[in-house]
Amino acid sequence: MDPARDPRPRPGSALSRRRREQKPATAFRERLRAIFRPPRTLRPTRAGWVFFALILGVGLAALNTGNNLMYMVLSLLLSFLVLSGVLSESALRGIHVRRRIPGELFAEQTSHVVVEIHNDQKRVPAFAIVIEDLVGESVHRAVPGGRAFALRVDPGATETRSYGLKPEHRGPLAFAGFRVATRFPFGLFSKAMLIEDAQETVVYPAIDLLETALVQGAVPRSGEAHGGQGGGSPESAGLRGYSPGDPYRRIHWRATLRRGQLLVRDQEHERHAEHTVRLRTKSARPGDAFESAVRRAASDIVAHLRAGFRVGLHTDDVSFDPGEDLAHRRALLLALATVEAGRPEAEAL
Repeated sequence: MDPARDPRPRPGSALSRRRREQKPATAFRERLRAIFRPPRTLRPTRAGWVFFALILGVGLAALNTGNNLMYMVLSLLLSFLVLSGVLSESALRGIHVRRRIPGELFAEQTSHVVVEIHNDQKRVPAFAIVIEDLVGESVHRAVPGGRAFALRVDPGATETRSYGLKPEHRGPLAFAGFRVATRFPFGLFSKAMLIEDAQETVVYPAIDLLETALVQGAVPRSGEAHGGQGGGSPESAGLRGYSPGDPYRRIHWRATLRRGQLLVRDQEHERHAEHTVRLRTKSARPGDAFESAVRRAASDIVAHLRAGFRVGLHTDDVSFDPGEDLAHRRALLLALATVEAGRPEAEAL
């Protein structure tokens, strides 16, 4: 069995290697831009442009007429600009953001990413904070993956928000950081800052929900079953402690309530029900056909694990013995998330 069971990419992942192999000249230009790039970006809103036009009109009227009242109105409008800049800066200063990625991300399926917004200031609260989670290799060239909003973050407090993330493709996914913006207090400007927080994860292949009859009956084309029939057994071989990934239907509720811990039925018949998924890679042609084969294999694995089977995986590059716990499930899905087609002579299974 492949000893790599960690569902997260390691420091030697493809994205990490790509960053290390970046040309020195490109890295130097990035550092140079970072030095001369302002720490905040300021963009007028539609109301801000109207306010600018109003200031320009009042200023021209004051110069043409020499009316002291017009000069006082102009001074008041300009003070609004200064006050807006000071208060918006107080809302952004001291903001720290951290994300929590779910343990499993599937392509074409919405998952919720949790964002923690912490205000490090001791006396000043932050208002109208908009967090954009940036997906890409650099915060300056990334695209928003999701957005969260916090109306108020008290001094020293942490607000938790979430957003829906729906990846389009399987494979490595890089988060570059956050764009934190606010329109506080008057909505005239959108002041923003960038926070670098690089994090990598893997998106598992998209899966289809297979019918229970299909799992317990005929074996799909992407796999072969070995040793035993599907389904539950009325004869129990004893009880054991609950392990992450065990089907909930195996929980023995009476014994659980009696002993005060989760106990599951250790059924002899189900213990020998095994299923192996086979996927051709070296003779596969990259494209939609191969992606469909990977999707069928992932759906087959998830469906049989839910039905209580011990599931294995064999490709031309890696091989996993049958297993059923959560770590084994994630190892199989990780292998399918990063699998690549080989020579383009033949077609995928």
